[in-house]
Amino acid sequence: MAAIYSGIHLKLRSPQTPWEDKLKLARFAWISSQCLLTNKEQVLLDWCTHALTGWYNQKVEFSQNVLEGLWCYLDDLLRSRKLHSLLKQGKNISLRLSMAQLLLDRLQECACVGSKSLVCVSTILSVCQGILSSPVLSSVFTTKYELMVNLLAKLCSLACCELQQPLLTETPMTETATCQDELMTECLQTEPDTNLNTLDTPPDHLELDTNKSPSKPNANLHSSNLFEALLQVLTCYLSVQRQQANPNRVFTMVTNQLIQPLVLLRHLLTSHTHLRLHQQLCRDIRVKIDSILQFGLFPTEHLTSYKEELLPSKEDSGRHGPGGAKGHLKPVSALLSKLSAQGYCEPPLHYSVKSNTLSLLFKFFLESYGKGRGESEEDQRMLCFYFLTRLVPALDLGLSGPSVSLAKADQPVSVSPGQRSLPSSLCSPENWSLALLAVEFLLSQALSADIYNIAADRIRHREVQLNFYRALGQILFNQAQPSIPAWYRCMKVLLSLNHLILEPDLDQLLSSAWVNSECMEARVQRARQVMVCSLLQTYTKLRQLPRLFSELLSVICQPALDELRPPLLSEGVSASLRTCLLDTPPSQGLEICSLVLASIRRYIFPALVKEEGETEKMEIDGEGGDKGERREIKVDQDRRDASLKLFSLSQLLHAVLFSLKTLDNASPFPLVRQSQALMEEMQQVVKEIQQLLSTEMKTVKTNINSVQKTPRKGKKNLDHKKAEKFSETKMGVLWEQKTEEATLLLRYTWVEVDTLFDIHCSKYVSLDSAQIAAVSETEDQALSINPVLTHIESLVSDEILPAYLHHSPSCSPMSCLLLKLLTLQQMKKVLLDGTSLAESSTVALLNRAAQFILAKSQLEVSLDGEQVWDGQIGSVNASSYLVAHWHLVTSNLPLIAPYLSGEDVGCIANVLVTSLLSRQTDGGKDRLSTCLTVSLISSQLLQSPILAELPSLFSATVYSLTQRINGALMVAHEPKVCAMPLKFQKEGTSTSQPLSKLVKRETIVEDILVSSKTGEVSVLLTDTQTKELVNLLQILTNLNPDGMSSEDLSSVFLLLFFMLTSTSSQSDRVVVDRPDSGDDTVFLVKVLRILTCLVESRNFQSVLKLIHGGTLLQAAVSSFLWHSNSGRFRATCSTDRMNLIKALQDFIRSLVHLIIIRNCSVRLNLDEFVSFLTSEETASRSNVATSSTTVLGKPDPGACISSVHLVLASLTSLAQAMTSNLGRSKPMDQTLTQMLTRATASLGPAVESILRPQTVSEVVIQPASILSQAFVVDVVTVMLHCELSSLSVVDQNKHDGTKLTLRHMTLYHSFCQQILREISSALRPMDFLVSSLHFLSTFYKAVERTRGEREKEQGEEEKGGKELDALYIEILQNVHRLLTAPWLSSNDVSELEPAVQELLCHLVEQSSTGQFNLLLLIIREGLDAGKLRAGNYREVLSAVTIVKLLSCCQFPEPCSKALWLIAPQIISAIVFLVRSSAQDVSLTLPFTVPTVMSMGSLLRQGEGLITNPHHVILVLGALQSVPLDHLTPHVYRSAFLAVHEVLFAIIQCHPQVLLNAAPSFLNVFYRLVASIMQEGRQRGDSDTGSDTDVYLQCSRLIERMYSHIAATAESFTALSAFMVAQYVTELQKVTLRPDIKRHLTEGIYQILDLCMEQDIKFLTAGLQMGVREVFNELYSSYTHYHKAQRQGEDKYTV
Repeated sequence: MAAIYSGIHLKLRSPQTPWEDKLKLARFAWISSQCLLTNKEQVLLDWCTHALTGWYNQKVEFSQNVLEGLWCYLDDLLRSRKLHSLLKQGKNISLRLSMAQLLLDRLQECACVGSKSLVCVSTILSVCQGILSSPVLSSVFTTKYELMVNLLAKLCSLACCELQQPLLTETPMTETATCQDELMTECLQTEPDTNLNTLDTPPDHLELDTNKSPSKPNANLHSSNLFEALLQVLTCYLSVQRQQANPNRVFTMVTNQLIQPLVLLRHLLTSHTHLRLHQQLCRDIRVKIDSILQFGLFPTEHLTSYKEELLPSKEDSGRHGPGGAKGHLKPVSALLSKLSAQGYCEPPLHYSVKSNTLSLLFKFFLESYGKGRGESEEDQRMLCFYFLTRLVPALDLGLSGPSVSLAKADQPVSVSPGQRSLPSSLCSPENWSLALLAVEFLLSQALSADIYNIAADRIRHREVQLNFYRALGQILFNQAQPSIPAWYRCMKVLLSLNHLILEPDLDQLLSSAWVNSECMEARVQRARQVMVCSLLQTYTKLRQLPRLFSELLSVICQPALDELRPPLLSEGVSASLRTCLLDTPPSQGLEICSLVLASIRRYIFPALVKEEGETEKMEIDGEGGDKGERREIKVDQDRRDASLKLFSLSQLLHAVLFSLKTLDNASPFPLVRQSQALMEEMQQVVKEIQQLLSTEMKTVKTNINSVQKTPRKGKKNLDHKKAEKFSETKMGVLWEQKTEEATLLLRYTWVEVDTLFDIHCSKYVSLDSAQIAAVSETEDQALSINPVLTHIESLVSDEILPAYLHHSPSCSPMSCLLLKLLTLQQMKKVLLDGTSLAESSTVALLNRAAQFILAKSQLEVSLDGEQVWDGQIGSVNASSYLVAHWHLVTSNLPLIAPYLSGEDVGCIANVLVTSLLSRQTDGGKDRLSTCLTVSLISSQLLQSPILAELPSLFSATVYSLTQRINGALMVAHEPKVCAMPLKFQKEGTSTSQPLSKLVKRETIVEDILVSSKTGEVSVLLTDTQTKELVNLLQILTNLNPDGMSSEDLSSVFLLLFFMLTSTSSQSDRVVVDRPDSGDDTVFLVKVLRILTCLVESRNFQSVLKLIHGGTLLQAAVSSFLWHSNSGRFRATCSTDRMNLIKALQDFIRSLVHLIIIRNCSVRLNLDEFVSFLTSEETASRSNVATSSTTVLGKPDPGACISSVHLVLASLTSLAQAMTSNLGRSKPMDQTLTQMLTRATASLGPAVESILRPQTVSEVVIQPASILSQAFVVDVVTVMLHCELSSLSVVDQNKHDGTKLTLRHMTLYHSFCQQILREISSALRPMDFLVSSLHFLSTFYKAVERTRGEREKEQGEEEKGGKELDALYIEILQNVHRLLTAPWLSSNDVSELEPAVQELLCHLVEQSSTGQFNLLLLIIREGLDAGKLRAGNYREVLSAVTIVKLLSCCQFPEPCSKALWLIAPQIISAIVFLVRSSAQDVSLTLPFTVPTVMSMGSLLRQGEGLITNPHHVILVLGALQSVPLDHLTPHVYRSAFLAVHEVLFAIIQCHPQVLLNAAPSFLNVFYRLVASIMQEGRQRGDSDTGSDTDVYLQCSRLIERMYSHIAATAESFTALSAFMVAQYVTELQKVTLRPDIKRHLTEGIYQILDLCMEQDIKFLTAGLQMGVREVFNELYSSYTHYHKAQRQGEDKYTV
């Protein structure tokens, strides 16, 4: 073979050798070890590259196949392991320099649109990757920087072409505003310095791919190869760029060749996902691009160049312009010219790429040059500002840069659109959206970087920044875009920079962004609301809220179409206004109210009075024809606008007054006088409006009479004017209606505020009495009548409204609601007075008032769909009135319910039940969490304690539910079987009769007894009727049974018990095998649970007067047996059947417990029930079930199992109830012991028959094969417990020395051995494991108890001791093995812990020293760090769990000493385990957290027993290593709680340790504070959901820990300033969610209580500037809120 390759070098060079053969020879030579050629690898590489270069230079010729083969061969060479192995060994192998140019030319061909490369692009890309994968080979590019730049530029162009391929036929702009707005909002809500990807989602083509078909697989593969190669080139280039010594050269290359393709590529990568690229790959590429741009364009060496270009010249003679020295670098101009140049991307993409890039460049500039120190800090800030002034004009907004003069900035904004020519690129809304988003980001970055120092700008820089921002604001006002959310956010950022920027145009801002904003889109509304709230908060901090409201009132009163205006006070704005007014001095709040009243007098009254005067003048002059009618229409239009403005002002005044703090006796007298004057002025305004309305009413009557007397001038003219006259009349009614609403709102506001002031402030003199007296005099009422009663009479009689608005469609819902509110206020005054309540006329009037508020006819209106109300009084209309009315009624029920008739109360109950049923049927539709509905209000009323305190309403609700239940039963009954529904039908359904007449209790008792004895069903229910009853029962479940009267309780209980015993599902009789009986089972479970609640109520004794408790128990079990035998539960799944059995057991236990507690003929009732359960009849019915349930000759196990299950469940629940009541008295114990003996005597054979092996023919119906294992174990456990309890009672009473034994000890022994074999052998259900552990606990206790008896016999003591020791060891081993089982999850172990702890308590309660030493030996072997390192953490976790549970047990004295003697060693071992496991984050939840919890348990239980503080300090050291970062919310919560609990145990149980270890304690606690601040920061739309509740809970724990630290002040006083400094330092880094910040702030307030004055001075002087501002704001709020409150509380502290 060697001869073949002897002349291979010559053959490869020979022109006679065909190229196909050369290629084959080259391949063979590479892979063959027999080819002996000097420097073979270099020779073959040179031959291949020479051949390719020759072909492209047209020096050689060969076929296309050979060309592709050569490229593939080169790729194989470069990627071969052999070559890379040789390179690693140091062999010198290189590529020719021509290869670099060859690759660049090929990439250029691939990037050209329309050109077809002769070679597959993937092959060329693979060759590039192969070259760059080795530092030796990549030197062909890296040694020459220009080649590397060229390579990167070519690859970027190729990637851009690939990304733009789907865009060639697509519309370029879609949904720009939406996508980009969401992106930028998310970016601005995160930290500015978090990462380099804050502008990740430009919008232009985010949705272009939704209609495109998926790319072909080979295209996807090609794209993936391309971008992987691109990432490799970017990485290589970045390293080369950092090695360049000349930063000017780098800047020039990046600016001239790279910036355009890089920013285009970044934009396309962010906005396109059609190539299905991996997100991490895209993210890595963007990070590399950002690094290249930041380090290439903004190096430290170029700071001087940027200063020379950006900063203004200090000397006019200095030559810094274009005519300067040769080679002078102007970096900003170069950057902007490249970005503004056309041609490097598609025209539709150009503006989007440019705007996003400008924002990115500003971010990089701030990161590179914005962090100066000392004297240079201000210069750096100004440099950043001047860079900003160059970027903003590049957005084509028409801004000329920083040279805007102050005069120009102060010019008015009312510029007509024709006076300014806008750039052509900003004609479309999409570009406006992009421009505003970019401006928002630039301004937000400037705000975050704190480049605007207001004082320095004014003193040293002639307010250049203020002028620039004001000019920018002028542009935004002149070209306002209120339909774009970013416009509002720009205004908000400008406001945050300095309120003086927008203050000259405050009226324009209020008009465009608040009062007259027409766009109602949800995103716009959110941005608008945030901006308005920020405006309110800013002027509140400035103490200039009246100034803001003065401008707001002037804007509201400007001429406008008020019906097109949005609601003035949305829910969010109202909430912010309330908060701001609480922070405002009360005098300023009253000043705002005075301004509102002054605006009404100044703007609204003149308009209304003027129009009134014009109307009268028209009537006198007699103007006729079209001119007069048009003038009348204009008058009505102006009146309507004025009335709408009046209503807005009234709503604003209502919101302000209701948000102010009420006067009290501590209020200063000047404030009281100011309030008094305000109320007098407001009263006068209300009077004047009422006089205006009364005058208008007379005018309307006159107009009507004049219209009737007008002669006809022609039929055509009259018909033409009819429509105009109708619209004119309608318009007149509208303005009167709105004026009336405003008047009522003002009057209601005045009445309520006046009453509150009068109640709480003795210095305030109420004005209401004088007003009502004056009204009563004008109405000729007797002077002896109470004026308040007269006012109520006028309200109830509708005398306050004009006559033509009474009971007509024109009477608006708002007016109706306000009249009810006014009536309610007057009722409160009468009830507060109390002197006239004894008079019958007063009571009658209060009854009328309550009925007027209730308005029964309005409540009974049926709804097509459920209405929604946001809770704002100004938003009440026809579509929300019912909700507002129902809210008014339910929230004032304690006040009006005593004065309502029985029918009225029944109406409320019917509405309550009907709305709750509708809420269940519609499934709780998704609605805004802040909105109210009738059903939601009803649900809240049902769950509140108020309902139970209103007996009449509670009884009416029970009656309504019972009536509906009876109605359903009456429809479904069978008359031949049951007489109860027939009697109900004969009696009728009048709501006025008592429940005892509706429900015939004696008849029901008879039907119950008959059904339980014969098994006959009285009522057959369909599935629909069953669901209806389930919904009614759900409502009944939420009622408090203690609120029922004895009569109602007995009626409801017997009716439900009748449903339990005498109803069945109709489908059971029609279909043998029901496919689904889930609703039927749910129905029975709900009935049983409600019956159990009723049994536990205080008035249940009334039921036992009608039927014996034993009879009830027998009837319940008997009916279930009949249902089981009839096959009712045949199709029920095992889960539903178990729920049904548990519900029956709960009922039996509750009723038996009640019989015993109340001593209700205990022997008689229990004997009756025990006799029934143990009777032959019951056993025969089970046998009948076994024999009768065969289908087609095959036994059906369902009915048999249910019958056996029922009997065993009933016996066990009876035995449990009786056992729990032993020890009350000796006679009672004797009775219960006898019953227990009979019960266990019956249980024993039943269990043995279940467990006995069956024949082959019987195995199908073997109960043990279908009954759950846990149930059988529970039954045996109850048997054993009953025998032990009986044994204890007998042992106390015996005097003859007889021997006490357990009857079924053999059964218990065999059962124990079976459990020990199965409990840890394989995967078992959790309920079986828990039941088995409970059995082992009881069995060990029984063995201990009986051993004492056996030890008294000769020769049995040693045998009993060995048997007990063997059982002890076997149980411990199996429990340890169970806790190490691999199929147990962390949640499973937590679920088993209570049962394991109970078992351990029984084991160690009377254990010997030898037994306890064995347990400690198991623990010592388990706490081995070697097992953890080997990956066997479950065995270690088992020992840790046993330690935690064991520490909570009670020991004998020797065992307790032994445990706490070695506790320090255990703590040291656990500390080492925590530190080891913390290195693996995956072990945090399954191992680290339980281990930390074990340490906490040891510390809690070791209070006073662990004396060496060193071991506690060791625990603090371990807590430092517990992971708290980058965890899921569930894992984070677990880790946080574990660390917190250990800290809490230390501060509560080992306070002496903190005297020396306080710094270590605070370091651990600071980790918790820092972590919750990071996790609880604002994240935009993800701030809601279940995960956020985790962080809220953790913040509450932080607040609690702060309070504990403050309580132990002696240990932490010296460190309080340190704690505050840590807190504000961390707070300065993030923006917290408001709810989390509230708890953290309340916590740190308590630490500030510990700080002395010198601590505050130290913090103010020592903190850095940004942190100092945060501290000043914190300390200001602390002084304003917390400190003042604490000092007020100290006055009353002894």
